Amino acid sequence: MDKLFNPIKVGAFDLKHRVVLAPMTRLRTIQPGDIPSPMMADFYGQRASLGGLEIIEAASISVHARSYLGAASLYHDGQHEGWKAIADAIHARGGVAILQLIHGGRQSHVEMTGGLDPVAPSVVPFEGVALTKDGFVPASPHRALAIEEIADIVEDFRVAAVRAKKAGFDGVELHGANGYLVDQFIQDGTNQRTDAYGGSLEKRVRFMREALEALISVYGADRVGVRISPSGEWGGISDSNPEATFSYVAQVLDSYGIAYLHVIEPRIKGDDTLHEGHPTVAVNYLRPHFSGPIIAAGGFDRESAISVVESGNADLVAFGRHFSSNPDLPLRLKHDLPLTPYVRAAFWGGSEQNYSDFPTYAEQQAVAARSEDEADVDAV
Repeated sequence: MDKLFNPIKVGAFDLKHRVVLAPMTRLRTIQPGDIPSPMMADFYGQRASLGGLEIIEAASISVHARSYLGAASLYHDGQHEGWKAIADAIHARGGVAILQLIHGGRQSHVEMTGGLDPVAPSVVPFEGVALTKDGFVPASPHRALAIEEIADIVEDFRVAAVRAKKAGFDGVELHGANGYLVDQFIQDGTNQRTDAYGGSLEKRVRFMREALEALISVYGADRVGVRISPSGEWGGISDSNPEATFSYVAQVLDSYGIAYLHVIEPRIKGDDTLHEGHPTVAVNYLRPHFSGPIIAAGGFDRESAISVVESGNADLVAFGRHFSSNPDLPLRLKHDLPLTPYVRAAFWGGSEQNYSDFPTYAEQQAVAARSEDEADVDAV
């Protein structure tokens, strides 16, 4: 059997296979107060599998951390039952539920931040967008964080982790990718500070370390993961030497003994174009620097997922687009069954349609069988 479908120990979790649900911002938090909607619980429950890992879409840790209208967040007690329903739905089918936590940083708008200017490590102009009631609009001008404000954001991460744990999530993932605040601190194209949080590699990863330590203080290292995107371009992010930067990041994360390192391959360009089928790059050079499990993400199909796990450069593979339209994706991949095409128009916002209404392969076969029986009757 291909290694992709073999069991693996990931931190505190004994997984039955290595097909992971990637975190996807689907903008279905449409109830007042940013409360997760029932259709979100349906979506995640449908995609849970016995002993499978689900990483739930990025939840903003405060009002000021939000970037997109309808995106998930976790900053007040009224959201508890909505999040608990999602964790319960996953556990009911034997899945492991990890909640990703995020601060959007400069990728935001004053309509989403409670009227406050978006924040970043430094003021570096970029052509980013945010999603408001008026649709996608240019991000509001951002300001550099004062050094005394950073501790407050770290505390927001900790409190969000406490809320996640209370809701029943098995662990949390720090979103350090895609040009959001943690990534903005790491990369020198966006971090031009000259204080304790900028300049050298050690100083640029300090914020990541402090946020990570806050999450570990709640869950323990073996229930915390980190997602990074070396050489990613989303959000106008850049670094003068990404291989050196992220090799160092991997070494730092390895020292904590975290559950896993989640790596987005550089296949997503700034225009959201996905370059599928390209050989892996990031996990190849990060593997020597991180001794724990590595999850690879970004443009994988069945064959490339099997290949990267067999190579040893990654231990698990996260799927987003294909998981969006195939709730039973691990089963389909294992048995090489045809996949239902995903619907890009429904990725960002909408209703249950093309979100939580995709059938499993067994359901599709049952419908086909009934249609065939009806056709036989009509022919008599």
